[in-house]
Amino acid sequence: MNTATISLNESFLSRRNWGDWLFAALVLTGALFAFSRYAGHMDGYEKAILVGTAPALIWLGWFWRPLRVLLGVVAAFALLGIWAYQGDLARADSVFWLKYFLSSQSAILWMSVLFFMATIFYWIGMFARGQSATMELIGSRIVWAAVAMALIGTLVRWYESYLIGPDIGHIPVSNLYEVFVLFCWMTATFYLYFEAQYNTRSLGAFVMLVVSAAVGFLLWYTVVREAHEIQPLVPALKSWWMKLHVPANFIGYGTFSLSAMVAFAYLIKQQANETRWYKLTPIWLLGIALCFVPIAFRQRVQEAGGSYWLVYAGISAVIAFGILLGRKRIAARLPAFEVLDDVMYKAIAVGFAFFTIATVLGALWAAEAWGGYWSWDPKETWALIVWLNYAAWLHMRLMKGLRGTVAAWWALAGLAVTTFAFLGVNMFLSGLHSYGTL
Repeated sequence: MNTATISLNESFLSRRNWGDWLFAALVLTGALFAFSRYAGHMDGYEKAILVGTAPALIWLGWFWRPLRVLLGVVAAFALLGIWAYQGDLARADSVFWLKYFLSSQSAILWMSVLFFMATIFYWIGMFARGQSATMELIGSRIVWAAVAMALIGTLVRWYESYLIGPDIGHIPVSNLYEVFVLFCWMTATFYLYFEAQYNTRSLGAFVMLVVSAAVGFLLWYTVVREAHEIQPLVPALKSWWMKLHVPANFIGYGTFSLSAMVAFAYLIKQQANETRWYKLTPIWLLGIALCFVPIAFRQRVQEAGGSYWLVYAGISAVIAFGILLGRKRIAARLPAFEVLDDVMYKAIAVGFAFFTIATVLGALWAAEAWGGYWSWDPKETWALIVWLNYAAWLHMRLMKGLRGTVAAWWALAGLAVTTFAFLGVNMFLSGLHSYGTL
């Protein structure tokens, strides 16, 4: 057994090249620098998070090598942005690189534009004759750039919060604006991983729809609520638990959304040859769901100038109609049913694992903040509904062999449940978790 263990370890280490070790050295150097400079401002839990983050990043960089380039680019430009401030937040309006690229708001706006562009290129690739692969490759590269800008904006925003005041500084995952940015780049990053693993880019057209919808909400929310303004944390959020609970939660939300869009692609492929329009239920449901958003926000339309959600509804109708007309071409471009089914399953499995962790962490946080592990708050109740939904899906998959149409419809329905837990609770209900009200 010892010989086998040594052989396994040697085999793993022997696969590391100089780039892997350089990446590890850079991550450790950064962690040691952060620890030496900021340890005095951290409690024991935060120090443990920092110590655990370094090996986690190294493993991720070794597991999926494109992340090394992403992390290197993000670190370089985030540090450049932080250096450009020179401790003065007012420089965001006068320094060229901050004003147009590297301040948090500029970077996040670039993220938004790039995600829209990526969606367009993916869909052009879906229908282009002879240039599909090129268009999809461009879309994929733009998604990488969008994720980089999102991370740069997040890190710089973190620094900006401390420039406002040491008592205001916090990790930017505390309100709807910040978590929508988190949702966008996490969903896109997981998609890029599956894109590389299955060597297909055609799913990007579908996954980027949900990311672009999130970006659309983010832009509206920024205009209506000036949500990009950094606000002090409410007392209950001044906890190190937030640094763990929220990201774990949004890995779940992101991968559940990804699985739903893959399920939608599965159903489109399955019904490609259907000629009876009333049988094309997935497309009609997409159109209804997208057009429902302006209705849900009807009381706030005037706040956004009256035209924003009208344009949104128009674009939604064009997308649904385009999919309806081009469903045969789309089906031909999509990978095999087995691949779609496998991506759907793996996305849900990953999301369920992290959502379970997030739920446990949330209970521990609640015990510390409010004195009880569970209070049947609306957010907690709907989180439990989401958890039970995907627990049942996985149970049926693993124990009963759930596959195909039923699994796809269930995953698509799961998006509605997840969306209400994520956003609907904030819109229509109130409770202890009402930090991101609309």
